[in-house]
Amino acid sequence: MLIYSKHYFLFASWLPCFAFADVMSLSGLQWSLQNQNGSIVVPGSVPSQVHLDLEKAGVITEPLIGINEFTERWVLNDNWTYTADLTPLTQNITSEQALLVFYGIDTIANITFAGEPLAWVANQFRQYVFDISHILNSSATTDNRNLSIALESAHTYGLNITSRPDAQPPFQYDGIRRYIRKAQSDFGWDWGPAFVPSGVFKPAYLVTLPTTPQNNSTQSPGPASHPLLVSTGSSPIFLEESSLEILKQGQSTQPTLAPDENAPWIVNVTLYVRSSVPITQPSILIEFPELGTKSGDLPVEGLGDTTSGDAKVANAYFSIPEGVPERWNPHSLGNPKLYNATITFSFVRGSSNSSTNATTPGVEGTRESVSYTVRTGFRTIQLVQTPYSDADVRERGITPGDQWHFNVNGKAFYSSGTSVIPFDPFYARITSDKVRWILESAVLSGQNMIRVWGGGIYQPSDELTGGYDFYSACDELGLLAWSELIFADALYPIDDYLLQEIEPEVRQNVRSVKRHPCNVQWAGGNEIEGIVNAASAILLDGKHYKDQFQTLFGEFLHDIVYSEQSSVPYTDCSTTNGVLSLDPYVLRYTNTTPGLIYGNSERYNYDASQAFNYDTYPVSRFVNEFGYPSMPSFYSWEEVLTSPSDFNFNSMVVVSRDHNPPGFSLTFPNPSAPIGQTEMISAVELWLPAPSLLSNTNHTFAQWCYSTQIFQSLNMMSEIAWYRRGAGLGENNLGALVWQMNDVWQGPTWIAVEYSGRWKALNYGMSKIFCTLAVYPFWTPANESLEVWVMSDRWEDVKNISVEMTWFDWKGNEVNKTIKTADVGPLNGTIVWSAQGLQKEILPKGKHAGDVWLSIELTGEVSGKAITNEQVFTPVSLAHVTLLDPQVNVTYTSDLTFTVSAHGGVAPWTWLDHPVGTVGYFVDAQTNVPTNGFYLIPGRDRTVRFIQNQALSKVQDPHPSQFVVRSLWDNTHE
Repeated sequence: MLIYSKHYFLFASWLPCFAFADVMSLSGLQWSLQNQNGSIVVPGSVPSQVHLDLEKAGVITEPLIGINEFTERWVLNDNWTYTADLTPLTQNITSEQALLVFYGIDTIANITFAGEPLAWVANQFRQYVFDISHILNSSATTDNRNLSIALESAHTYGLNITSRPDAQPPFQYDGIRRYIRKAQSDFGWDWGPAFVPSGVFKPAYLVTLPTTPQNNSTQSPGPASHPLLVSTGSSPIFLEESSLEILKQGQSTQPTLAPDENAPWIVNVTLYVRSSVPITQPSILIEFPELGTKSGDLPVEGLGDTTSGDAKVANAYFSIPEGVPERWNPHSLGNPKLYNATITFSFVRGSSNSSTNATTPGVEGTRESVSYTVRTGFRTIQLVQTPYSDADVRERGITPGDQWHFNVNGKAFYSSGTSVIPFDPFYARITSDKVRWILESAVLSGQNMIRVWGGGIYQPSDELTGGYDFYSACDELGLLAWSELIFADALYPIDDYLLQEIEPEVRQNVRSVKRHPCNVQWAGGNEIEGIVNAASAILLDGKHYKDQFQTLFGEFLHDIVYSEQSSVPYTDCSTTNGVLSLDPYVLRYTNTTPGLIYGNSERYNYDASQAFNYDTYPVSRFVNEFGYPSMPSFYSWEEVLTSPSDFNFNSMVVVSRDHNPPGFSLTFPNPSAPIGQTEMISAVELWLPAPSLLSNTNHTFAQWCYSTQIFQSLNMMSEIAWYRRGAGLGENNLGALVWQMNDVWQGPTWIAVEYSGRWKALNYGMSKIFCTLAVYPFWTPANESLEVWVMSDRWEDVKNISVEMTWFDWKGNEVNKTIKTADVGPLNGTIVWSAQGLQKEILPKGKHAGDVWLSIELTGEVSGKAITNEQVFTPVSLAHVTLLDPQVNVTYTSDLTFTVSAHGGVAPWTWLDHPVGTVGYFVDAQTNVPTNGFYLIPGRDRTVRFIQNQALSKVQDPHPSQFVVRSLWDNTHE
């Protein structure tokens, strides 16, 4: 017998052979992995993926190194089989029911046990449960208890089902991904590799349940920490799935309407029950100990036979008066309050004829129970999509059209955030520490919303079933999560087999997420509505594609999501023109009126000359994608480049990792990569002093990487400021989500935090511009106008905000200073200073545009907390400014506090790099605000402290001398 303890186990063969319930991980078995012809046989593991096990065995090297994406393609083209002997887990089984539980198989697999077929599966996103009791009880299995998982190449499988003329090639691997229920980005994307991995990538278990009366039975002394773990002791119960939803009374029948904020809360619990013995008189009790509130036993009707077939549904709900629980709020607007909910499932063991007078657990006729505890919270979410009223247009100056923003707890708020992609090309090696760092980095940079991009993976709720935790971490951090079903950038076919796979996939994943107060919506997929609108307009059979989209995203998925939950909205697509009607659900598509604003939007413009041209920015209610790529740091390149000659902006290895724009083929390196490389180069050359070819080629490469990041941050801050400014204008913009937050490897991408966890300049930039009170200079070269705005995302008025505007020359001399004060209303902005004409009103008298720059510093107070924010304005591109040697000096202390000073001139974009092997971020030593990439002025030293993430750092005690300081001066000087 194996005793469960997280992912580690204790063999306890000395225990007497009673039949007990148990949960045993398959990770403790001796697994082997072999390819189809048997020429490779190595140790395997679960959870894992083929590439990872081949690397452990020394067959391949780390897939992310060099050009291994190309040289290791042979792995994905082969078929692979994982095999393990289940005898160590089954040798003491007597009369138990035995269930194999897989929380994720990637992707096409034939599963056999003891030579008997269990299933053929073809969906990475589904949970599978197989009853192997009948096989174990057969005498034929005495000598063969091998579990075999034979994985077919997803590429090969896809080729076999896509030999059709309408298949259109997405990204790298031919048009197969839309036919395979697998992470779409596994086949390559414009920001990542195409490894097409396979394996049992999530935890898997053998669950045993007693089938006979137990004279030595015991019940758990308290609630289990997870629904899976109720299957212990004498329990005959396995909870295949469980869900909890908190909503307002009335939402279940009218989910698209605004919830009544004064109505009672409804707590709805659904259990998917299997049992090894007949059970009767089932009931559910729901308790919130911290609130002193419990439901009492709620009878479950119509449960049916739980001993055979699929799991049976047990549902119960009760109400809690409004005002009893504290509400969960995003961290930027309040307290993300969570409560423990204890769920108890009670039953009588035995048939309906059994006596109910027995009192011994495990004996027929005894009333027994299993219970578990989960964390959840009370909040309401609404996606407001109704038209603005005539009064809004007339009195508030709103541009006519539809609304498109979220309300939390009945109030509109500004959504500030980014999107996340998969955290690694190989899911099985993702850790909770890594994911939490990304989420904490989002919070630290002022974000309150994370979008889970629809081309990757459904994010998990816990380590036990998902391998790592995502949604629970978002709950704790007060970070809203915009969730998407896994469909992206393709015209998906309506195929009966696919629909049969998609329905249980969506149901399972929606159920697993709906207890989390962080979740704000389910979008049907990523960027597909725009594709189908274009296809229907230009293709001869365009109506066919639109009809398929309508069936899948406008009806099929919509109905499934709302049949499973009612507390968060469904939208057909991440980027959408919105709806004509919510009930019935009628999509707007292209049924628009010029001059009116609908839905949400995105912006990608790689003409760097237009990066700060506001006329190219969308005037939108909500901008859910916008970005510009940059290089990772030199330190990240050190993790994957193997030759000195590789450390060059246009080396073959570096260029091969630029997948923007995609090549739409398997040609290596990406034939379109020079376009993406040129976009980054031109951006630096236009707006910054371009790094020149210095004698130290590593220094040149490092400065190029740094410079692309500075431009990226400048560009994104400009766009975010523009969208935030729109909150108080006609567009009433209430959302800006940058593309993107995290990286899947080391390469040129749009991200804010590198693969290792190192912050790019963008994450520091977002911490400035997403600040609850932010100041920004809006410069329009065409008419030489400058407006300095203060923007607030608060729900209340903020008064007496001070804005200090100081002109400096490049030596660091103060030229003049102006101080303004301002008040700003809720979710609004105001102009604190404006002028027109550089020489006439804006520049200090006697100064030219290249002589000076403007420092803007805001100070204010919100809820008793001091807020500071700073920005700069340069009248001309820094590429045309003559910088002086700043003569930077750094002093430090042993606690990694650094004081940086300039003695010769201003050092624009002064940047501190922490050593390779360390993960963390810099904060201002006085305010504790994330700070890096600042203008360093002679006589105005900056002191910052490095906050290290010990869990992710390979180097625990870096010496301060290993930290590096650079600025734009170093672009042209060694």
